[in-house]
Amino acid sequence: MTQLRKWNVSFFCLVVILCSTLQAVPADEPPRVYQNRLQLLKNPEPLLADHPTFVQPIEEVRRYAAPILVDEEGADLSVRAWRFSYNARGIIEMPNRLRADKTAVIMVHPWGIDDGQGWRTPEPAGVCDFCTPTKNHLAAQHTRTVIDPFLKRMRPQVSLTMFSLIAPVDPIRKKLYRTFDYQPTEEERAEAKKQLKARLDSLPYKGQPLIEKLTLSSDRPVIDYFRQFPGLMSGDQYNGAGFWNVPVPVTADVTVHKDDVLIFDQEGYAPLKKFLNKHGIRHILLTGYATDMCFCKTTAGYENLSKDFNVFLVGDATLATFPANSSPRYATNAHISFASINHLITQVSWIKKLDK
Repeated sequence: MTQLRKWNVSFFCLVVILCSTLQAVPADEPPRVYQNRLQLLKNPEPLLADHPTFVQPIEEVRRYAAPILVDEEGADLSVRAWRFSYNARGIIEMPNRLRADKTAVIMVHPWGIDDGQGWRTPEPAGVCDFCTPTKNHLAAQHTRTVIDPFLKRMRPQVSLTMFSLIAPVDPIRKKLYRTFDYQPTEEERAEAKKQLKARLDSLPYKGQPLIEKLTLSSDRPVIDYFRQFPGLMSGDQYNGAGFWNVPVPVTADVTVHKDDVLIFDQEGYAPLKKFLNKHGIRHILLTGYATDMCFCKTTAGYENLSKDFNVFLVGDATLATFPANSSPRYATNAHISFASINHLITQVSWIKKLDK
């Protein structure tokens, strides 16, 4: 009987502790019922039409307006957005009201290639980023024309401005940019900039010329041809040894402030998610390159971020790779359109400060 009383007392104490713990945690707000009412729009203007040099404007047969989706108390940022639905048989647009202090702007893979910092496309046949110097220079023009002005406008409003880059954590970039766990001094940044230049200048940027002779079988020449001469080879043969083993910088075509944060891809998504949650981020405005690859599939790509945050793809602040074309506008249109099936798309001119 004594043992039973002791057990009852212990059980009662445990229940009291659990109840007090539950009471200490504020309850989540009740689910909101969203009225999915679609109103047909008459003669709407094309979407993503502000920068047709870079993105072919999007036109659909049918477009709808829907009620506000994100409607945050204390919102000070308006982000109109759209998505495509096969079942609704058209594009659906909706307004959103966000808190800027709960928002981060992320630029995916602003590689500093062919921008004067030292890292450059190897000759005569090397490939990097958009894969030719000409295409890299066009992407740089897009960065200067569209993304950098957007970041400058948003930086004073949002909580974080971030850039993601390839290669593992290294001591040079660790002291050149703010990272998840370190804020370098001005002296450290100046020294790291010198070290970066010396490191990038140390490569010869030379590779082998294009292969001149192929061995083809009589019955499978096409297979043999592409096996020996594929459309994209970025290894040592054409890029030279050590090309990818450098601390890739943020492109000089975008302005980097001391409080902007660098994301190292190879650390993985978990540290990024933890950092964003630590800073109370709920919303992501996603920009950067390339729409068909890194923008969706790397650490800071939308396939990761959309699992945990409200993600808005800034459709005219990204470019897709554009093989066999002189312009990225049609490729970017196609890949943003495909992403719109399950993601929200906005554009630079649709992101505005709300008047309180």
